[in-house]
Amino acid sequence: MRLAERMSRIGTESAFEVLVRARELEARGKSVIHLEIGEPDFDTPAHVIEAGKRALDEGWTHYGPTQGYPDLREAIAAYVSRTRGIQVGPERVCVVPGGKPIIFFPMLALLEPGDEVIYPNPGFPIYESMVQYLGAKPVPVPLVEERGFSFDLDVFASCLSDRTRMVILNSPQNPTGGVIPPDDMRALADMLRDRDVVILADEIYSRIYYGDEPVSLTTFPGMLEKTILLDGFSKTYAMTGWRIGYGVMPEPLVDPVNKLMVNSNSCTASFTQKAALAALTGPQDDVDRMVAEFRRRRDAFCAALNEIPGFRCELPGGAFYAFANVKGAGMGSKELADRLLTEAGVACLNGGAFGRFGEGYLRFSYANSLDNLLEAARRIRGFVEGLAGRDS
Repeated sequence: MRLAERMSRIGTESAFEVLVRARELEARGKSVIHLEIGEPDFDTPAHVIEAGKRALDEGWTHYGPTQGYPDLREAIAAYVSRTRGIQVGPERVCVVPGGKPIIFFPMLALLEPGDEVIYPNPGFPIYESMVQYLGAKPVPVPLVEERGFSFDLDVFASCLSDRTRMVILNSPQNPTGGVIPPDDMRALADMLRDRDVVILADEIYSRIYYGDEPVSLTTFPGMLEKTILLDGFSKTYAMTGWRIGYGVMPEPLVDPVNKLMVNSNSCTASFTQKAALAALTGPQDDVDRMVAEFRRRRDAFCAALNEIPGFRCELPGGAFYAFANVKGAGMGSKELADRLLTEAGVACLNGGAFGRFGEGYLRFSYANSLDNLLEAARRIRGFVEGLAGRDS
């Protein structure tokens, strides 16, 4: 079978590949601690599950509106307006199955071959994958560890060109856990305001932060009409398997996104939308407890990583990832990640899987129990010290 040439340009997510390898090792009897997959290890809140069950019992099992049910879109618009300090209506909201369609559909609608797309590197690998798939040109801008994994603004400015069609921002960020500081976000808004460019603001981790609340680019003058805001329910409400996300976008993009949605998915599952409505409008105690527990794990796990020879790990400002600098560990980050899995039984991700500027780092998801995280750090330290002993 001859595949279309464009399939040679599409990438994947290494987290799922590592998960498969880890499961194979477990099937052969090896103990593996899973720190590779980026999903909360908490249950979906009980009232959300009950809303989903009730929706099934009440017959919400048929096609719904392509753009999403009006009551959910109204709730999303109200939530986004309140949390970002802006005013948007439900007509700008598109409900989709997961967050990725709000990456892919706007790119399909906007990008032509040769257009340039600026994106953070290391960054979520689907950004670069989709840009390349569409024949546009990915322009990676490095995130700087010394700046809390924010951009060097001079480097960012130097990457802008007459061909720049889209800029992708992600804060809080995967894989680094970095949060773009307010002053940097303001500077980015000033750079982009008068350019013919669309911004994709991936804010899927907007509720998972440990310091000051992250600032959205949409809050700055002139940016709302240029920005596609991506958010959803997977991370905040531990609803990864429910597959429901949304985009808030300039009105000219709504119809193209709806057309792509109807051609690909018809609609988002009706009963999941009713569950999402309960998540957004119901009690938020489970979210608060989850974030507090992530903070506890972050503090303990990063401290333990910093005790490992050759490792350095700054405290991330958001999300649930520790992005450890392992350049002093004596081997490349891919080899180290592979050997930690096969020899130490710790599944993590090579930072290079998130782009070339991620080389020399490992990503650990601390969406696991504190006991497992500390055991993982013990195993890693034992492996690294064992290597040093063999070399001496």
